[in-house]
Parts: sequence; C-alpha cells; structure tokens
Amino acid sequence: MTTPAPTTTPTPERVQHPSAFAVPAFRRLWAAGVVSDSGDWLLFIALPLVVLQLSGSALTTSIAFLLELLPPIVLAPFVARLVGRVDRKRLMVAVNIVQACCLAPLLLVETSAQLPIVYGVIVAQAACSAVFEPAKNSLLPDLVDADRIVSANAFVGLGQDIGRLVGGPLGGVLLAVGHLQLVAAADLVTYVGSAILLATVPSVASDPAAPRGDRRRRARSSGHDRRRAAASVAGPSRASRPSVPTDHVPAAAPPARPHGVLRALGASATRGPFLVLFVASIAQGLFVVLFVFFVTDSIGGNDADVGLLRGVQAVGAIAAGGVLALAASRFPVAKVAIVGVSGFAVLTLVVWNLSYATHALWPYVLLFALVGAPGVLIGTGLTSLLQRVTTSASRGAVFSALGLVVAVGQAIGMLTAGTLQDVVGTMPLLEVQAGAYVVAAVIAAVMLPRVERAHG
Repeated sequence: MTTPAPTTTPTPERVQHPSAFAVPAFRRLWAAGVVSDSGDWLLFIALPLVVLQLSGSALTTSIAFLLELLPPIVLAPFVARLVGRVDRKRLMVAVNIVQACCLAPLLLVETSAQLPIVYGVIVAQAACSAVFEPAKNSLLPDLVDADRIVSANAFVGLGQDIGRLVGGPLGGVLLAVGHLQLVAAADLVTYVGSAILLATVPSVASDPAAPRGDRRRRARSSGHDRRRAAASVAGPSRASRPSVPTDHVPAAAPPARPHGVLRALGASATRGPFLVLFVASIAQGLFVVLFVFFVTDSIGGNDADVGLLRGVQAVGAIAAGGVLALAASRFPVAKVAIVGVSGFAVLTLVVWNLSYATHALWPYVLLFALVGAPGVLIGTGLTSLLQRVTTSASRGAVFSALGLVVAVGQAIGMLTAGTLQDVVGTMPLLEVQAGAYVVAAVIAAVMLPRVERAHG
C-alpha cells in the first residue's frame, strides 16, 4: 500500500487492502494502545493486591474495584465536551503524560496508613482512562477508511488482550520481586512509551458534521457530496440527506458544536447499542464478584484454578480478534455484535449448569477459552456500529456516554452480587447473570439491524 503525500493534513483514503494494519497511522495508534494497555493491566493486577496486603480486608479490596467505576460516570459530561473540542491525538498524549505523573505518589506507600494514596492513584488512573478511551475511539475512524473500521476495532481488541497477557502476569511478578515501587517504575515506562508512539501519529483533517458512512460515499461519488442535515448525533436517514456541490470544502464551514452526553444517550442511533451494553454490563458486574465463588465453592477449585480460568479467556479472544481483523470486511457490524452477545448467552448457560454434572477442571478450561471469543465480537461490533452511525462532532459524547453506561451497569451488577450472594447463593445469581445475556441478545437481534439500516 502507498499513502498520498499531500501538503495538508492527511485524510483516510480508500484502498484495496481490507486490513486496517495496512494504514501506517493506525499501526502507530495500535502499538501505542498495546503499550498503554499493558501499563493499565500492571496496575489493575498490582493495586488491588497491594490494598489486600496492606489492609487484609476483602471489603477494602472491593472498594478499589468500585472506585474505578466512578470517573467514567462523574466525568462523562466533561469528557464529552473535551473530546469534541480538542485535537484527539494531542489529548491522548497529554493523558499518557498525566498517567505517568500520577504514579509518583505510589513511591511513598509503605504501610496501611498510606492506603488513601493508593485509592487516589486508582481514581486518577481511572479518570485518565475515562478520557483516553473516548478519544481513541473517536480518532480511529478518522485514520482508516470506513471499510476498515471493523478490522481496526478487531485489532484494537486484539491489542487489549495482548496487553492483558503481558501486563497482568508482569504486574504480579514485579510486585512479588520488587514491591510496588518497581511496578510504578515499569508502568511509568509504558505510559511514556505510549505517548512517544502517539506523537508520531499524523494529525487528521475530517469533516466533523459528516458521519463515517457519508465520508465513504463522498469518496466514491464523482458528482455529489452527501452530508448530514443539521448537527445531530446521527442525522436524518439516508433518503433525506441533501446533495451539496463537490466544490464544497468542509474545512471552511464553521466548526460543529460538540454534543453532550444526554443528547448522545437519547439519540435513535445509539439507543439500541447502549441498551445492549447496559444489560451486558450488569451481567459482567455479576460475573466479577461471583466468579471466584463459582470456582472455589461450586466446582471445588483453588486459587490457581481461578487464575487459570481467567487467563485462558485470552486464548479465544486473541484467536477471534485475529480472524476478525483479517476478514472483517465480510461481516456486517450488527451481525458481529449479535453473534457475540448470543455466544456469551449460550456459553454462560452451559458453563454454569455444567457444574451440576461435573467438577472436573478440563471442561471448564475449554469453555472459558471459548468465552473470550464472544467478548471480542461484542466489543468490535458495537464500537464499529457506533463509529459508523455517528458524526465526528458527536463521537466524543457518544463514547463518553458509552463509558458511563458500562460503568453504571457494572456497578449495579457488582453491588447486586455483593449484597445477595450470602442470601441467595452463588448459582441462582449466576443463572440470573446468564439470563441477562439472553435478554441482551434478544435486544441486539431486534434493535441493532434497525440502527444499521436507518443510519449506517
């Protein structure tokens, strides 16, 4: 593949190769994401362990997980405006630098008296992630052609799993060998490295008022330029889009005003994907709390089995991400998401109910390896769908709202499981968790194709 060499800022160009990895700018963004995700997983594994070591309390450890959910909820309105107003690449570089600086207080942590410092770092890092992820998801469609969106998001999911495989175990090893200070030093290196890689990504000129699908159609059309009428999250249906002469220059138009979170939540183009994510996030929150009880109590496993079953999920995720990244152009994004949610529903029902038949470990290893694949399909399908049906001006608000929806759903699931586990028991709640995925699959099958037809 060759890239054009214009004198102005580059714009995505449609080429023959369907893989997003053929785009140099995307490769740099992807590499930065892998490095940053590795750093995130270093802390995600190490900090809760530090809290448990210093406090000896499961309750204080659970507080660490809940604190991570607060920034996406509280900061969503601010992040929506910020991502919509500033250069997204520079914003991501700045966030990485802030993340590196926020690690310095960890050097002071020695005893339980410094636990508030750990909590503060957890909140600060979660706040940075609440800005970084919407900025990344908003920037990505401006780097690649519309036909490569699914491939790009599949590669992003693949990179996140690579980051988990590298950062998770490394966080545990560094904590055991050199204590928290060594973890902080290694994490600082990842964030600085990510910032350097991001700085090499070229700035991209895009039409903030045009949806991703419109820019693709403009590239194909020799006579007309199709744009959305009015500044809205999704705009009118395709049948009502007015024609504009091809000599119209989007950059000369007044900049589109960034959208707010409430507007993003209520838009017809986002309502279906958000509802699917909300129900699925409740199920995920239930899983986070109940998984350990399932392994140790329901099938008689030990701590090593807990780690094994969580780790093997990356096998299916990496396999699915690799296939989807290379063959993404063949799959409609709505169907990718529907298959993912449906696969989760089926596999969770099988896994939980298999415990009534056998406690042997190997069937669960195989099933949990498969569970990773639907997760990649859900993330890739829904993210790609949202990127395609939204405008550049609204995308920051949409992905900030997405973080809010996911955080609220997970908090509901975690609090429900923590409150009712002693009262109801593990298995009944896990059946509810599987049922939530069934509900999410039904919602996806009904609503997502409508969104894709109306706005895609």
